[in-house]
Amino acid sequence: MSDIWVVLEERDGRISRISWEAVAAGQELSVLTGMVVSAAVVGTQAESIAGEVAGKKLGKVARVEHPLLATYTADGFTLALQQLFEAEKPDYVVFPHTYKVRDYAPALAARLGQALIGDVTAVDAGPVFTRQIMQGRLNGSYRHTGGGPCFVSVQAGAFRADTIETGAAEVVVFSPTINAAQIRTRPGERFRASTQTVDLGSAQRIVSVGRGIKDADSIPLVQELAAALGAELGASRPICDNGWLPLERQIGSSGQTVSPKLYLAVGISGAIQHLVGMKGSQCVAAINKDPGAPIFEVADYGIVGDLFEVLPALIEALKAAKG
Repeated sequence: MSDIWVVLEERDGRISRISWEAVAAGQELSVLTGMVVSAAVVGTQAESIAGEVAGKKLGKVARVEHPLLATYTADGFTLALQQLFEAEKPDYVVFPHTYKVRDYAPALAARLGQALIGDVTAVDAGPVFTRQIMQGRLNGSYRHTGGGPCFVSVQAGAFRADTIETGAAEVVVFSPTINAAQIRTRPGERFRASTQTVDLGSAQRIVSVGRGIKDADSIPLVQELAAALGAELGASRPICDNGWLPLERQIGSSGQTVSPKLYLAVGISGAIQHLVGMKGSQCVAAINKDPGAPIFEVADYGIVGDLFEVLPALIEALKAAKG
């Protein structure tokens, strides 16, 4: 029996990035509890994917396979994982916090008499799970009590996939018992996201702008700074929600997760939803007129000042340095 299970998602034959982050969270939880981590991949032909996952430090990797799991349905996934966990009796189950997980995981937890602690951003000794409340204005701490498994989902960008330890896990096949009458929904056409033309995840330098820019007419000033630095332009959610920059440039829990060598935050306060998207940055510099802005708690370098005075001076200095 394994004590911690991580449920992974695949799409088009690949494990999603947030699923790897869930593995990192599982391994972090393992360090705190001394428990063994295992992983489950649900589908019909998970052999190659399970082989990739088996290269991580895990107790075992389960291929949860059945013909009725070829296409995702909440009923199918709930039934399959319920049977797996009733057999394995884990203490903790970790999911990536995705739309699919939000669809079926609460029902799965309820079937096993538990609740789901969703959108977790950190885990500490206890273990105690941290998640945001009141739209990120406060953090709540949660501890599981009573019998049965503790179900948690982890927020995108909250745990670093590059910290996953490697190893050699055993691959097993688990075949749940499901019949067609138990699948009450019929899947429609798969959602096709718009083509993403900007890959901020591979950018080495990013200048990111927040609501401190005040209005759309001031965006060109930040664009000029980005051009002077040879950097990509990013943004916090309010900028994209207002339509000042396209959604593909949004950084944060509901946008892209980035890890550049330099991240320059301009007029960004530092809400947790944004911080989880850029926490992998090697060097963070911030410009904000509020000395108490949360962004300064994570910044390596900070300038407290009016960005409309600071940015022109920086642009001029960069141009002069280039000769």
